[in-house]
Amino acid sequence: MRAVVFEDGQATIGEVDDPEPGHRQLLVAVRAAGLNGADLAQAKGGYSPPPGVPATGGLEMAGEVVAAGVGCLRFSVGDPVMAVVQGGGQAERCVVDEPLAIPVPKALGWESAGGFPEVFATAHDALFTQADLAMGERVCIHGAAGGVGVAAVQLAAAAGAQVTATVRNPDSRGAVAGLGAHAIDPADFIDAGPFDVILELVGAPNWPANLKAMATEGRIVVIGVGAGSEVTLNLALLMVKRIRMFASTLRPRSLEQRAAVARRVEHHVLPLVESGRVKVPIARAFPLTEATAAYEYFAVPGKLGKVVLIP
Repeated sequence: MRAVVFEDGQATIGEVDDPEPGHRQLLVAVRAAGLNGADLAQAKGGYSPPPGVPATGGLEMAGEVVAAGVGCLRFSVGDPVMAVVQGGGQAERCVVDEPLAIPVPKALGWESAGGFPEVFATAHDALFTQADLAMGERVCIHGAAGGVGVAAVQLAAAAGAQVTATVRNPDSRGAVAGLGAHAIDPADFIDAGPFDVILELVGAPNWPANLKAMATEGRIVVIGVGAGSEVTLNLALLMVKRIRMFASTLRPRSLEQRAAVARRVEHHVLPLVESGRVKVPIARAFPLTEATAAYEYFAVPGKLGKVVLIP
């Protein structure tokens, strides 16, 4: 089958062996697969997949079940599913552990479904499981025009939080504001605080200002460092404000931990999708055969929403 492979720091299309489902695994004919920052990092030689995971690209996908391995209990051939996977999603077929699969609601088309799982799972886990964001709290989401940022803005707004979103491209601020946020230039976020929660999707440029913008007993969750990962922290300010810091990724977690994230997304987020309160904006869709162009487009800042591949 055809799949995204990485050669000399670039994504391209290659021929790889067809995957076979094992115990309690689904074989899915992929209809759409999203691009994420982790894909770019892997293409450049970083963020390698865990042992035993396909080295081909793609951490999220949506499609139809074409075979079910021994032990599958919930999904059958023909069922539309989507999932966060550890690799191999950007291909014509993908094997998914059944506990990770989420049913595709009728409100999502294939493109949106392919760009849904990773960003909404990441955003929901960071905001609610890690930071315990509550109704009425003030949250700042850095890098809010990207896939995870767009998901986080909508989820925080739906939960009744007061959302401030930093967006570098002024042309995208209106669209982000329309999702339920007060969209501002990143240079202005300290004055927009103090914040109970800061979701850090950018990295080093927002430090040490993040600490200055925090409310007492605030929480910072770091899930993106694309603009730099090394910072200097004033530990005394952390102590005085009693700030708590969290940092995480989804990919290295155990199957049980990732399945728990999937169930929380299914329980809490899918109803918002079905009611129309949460959407998956698509910046652009590319055929799988144009994976190189899709990765190049994804790497250029300034877009709003997801970039997806269509096998």
